[in-house]
Amino acid sequence: MRGLKGIRTYAAAALMLLVPSLGSAETVRLSLDEALEMARDNNYSLKAAASRVEQAEARYLQSRKAYLPSVTLSETVLHTTDPAAVFSYKLRQRVVNPDDLVNSELINDPDALTHFQAGIEVMQPVFNLDALKGRKAAEAVVRSTGYEFERTGERIALEVKKAYYALVLSRSNLDALNRSISAMERHDRQARQAYAKGLVTKSDKLSTAVRLSELKEQKMVVEDEIRNAQDALRFLLQYDTDADIMPVDGLDVAVQAAFDTGEDVPVERADLKALEAFTEAAAFRTQMAEAAALPRVNAFVQSNWNDDDVPGLDEHNWMVGLVVNWNIFNGYETIGRQHEARAAERETRYRYQEAREQSRYELHRASRMLKTAKARIGIARQALEEARVSLDFIGERFRSGQAMTFELLGREAAFTHALMRLNKARYDYIMAGHELEYARGRSVL
Repeated sequence: MRGLKGIRTYAAAALMLLVPSLGSAETVRLSLDEALEMARDNNYSLKAAASRVEQAEARYLQSRKAYLPSVTLSETVLHTTDPAAVFSYKLRQRVVNPDDLVNSELINDPDALTHFQAGIEVMQPVFNLDALKGRKAAEAVVRSTGYEFERTGERIALEVKKAYYALVLSRSNLDALNRSISAMERHDRQARQAYAKGLVTKSDKLSTAVRLSELKEQKMVVEDEIRNAQDALRFLLQYDTDADIMPVDGLDVAVQAAFDTGEDVPVERADLKALEAFTEAAAFRTQMAEAAALPRVNAFVQSNWNDDDVPGLDEHNWMVGLVVNWNIFNGYETIGRQHEARAAERETRYRYQEAREQSRYELHRASRMLKTAKARIGIARQALEEARVSLDFIGERFRSGQAMTFELLGREAAFTHALMRLNKARYDYIMAGHELEYARGRSVL
């Protein structure tokens, strides 16, 4: 058993030499507000959400075709010997002569004719109900993507806060472990001196070395946690630096009384508003699919110029008219789209109701976490004070030779554990507050 402890001690010491020190690189100090500002400017998820808003606004702009006219310019050139076409185009060019009307050979076997026609057409929707409903749906989607963008910002803010305070927690735990390692190194030297004088057994001497190796092992784990938190921050902030990030803000916060949320469902939360708007859009899409079975009415104006040479701007004619299109049957395509739209609308309503229920759960959960974390801070503070008094007492007795090594090690381990418990309770309290704000929809990036 002692041989295994010795191997463990030497292995931990060797690993400590292989792991690079966190303090060897350049250090950058960063506050939470600065981190949030960098995320607001650089985060890719936020930029992607902003792009989705722009896409929705562009689709809404396209939907203006439901009531605005379309204008088409055209230039047509053709060369033909078709008798009907030749006679028609001569009429348009106003070059028909009497011989063309009485000479059957000229009518039935005309020479090839080259015809240039320039034209402009204006098509004005008069009654296009499905397009109007589609515009309403596009407008609702714009509002939905706007709310999604807002909620994405809240989510990114929460993730930044988690990574930032995880870094604060890990560095606080590292400070606690460094303090314990310094104290244990001092106790280890005292134990070796006492063993050399025959005052303690070899087991007592080795026990301090074992505890020292355990602390160093814990330190390596915490250093990895620091690196992980820094990597998470760099990713969220798109912060291209290899420097160590030193958080400015700490875990020392004023503990306020935990409180009830005072609300059952946070109906003004951005993600719920987004689903509500998306449900409204789905309802308009259903109406759009139903309106596709109705006739469409469009008015048009055409103006053409005809010539035998480019650009064909000689003889002018015009035309006005009204076009009514009514697709009576298209092989169940319209009916199928109506069924699909109704099913999609039901799906969005179910998703909205599910999200409302989930938001109620998240709100109550965050409130309970805040209350529990507040109580834990009080308990952890008391435990830390008791562990400090106990450690000081046993430390004095150990230095005077009245306490055993295992008693000192036990008190030291209890003190370090109590200090790290208090750090974790403070971290949980801070994050519970941010979780509550996120559940309410009041977290701001």
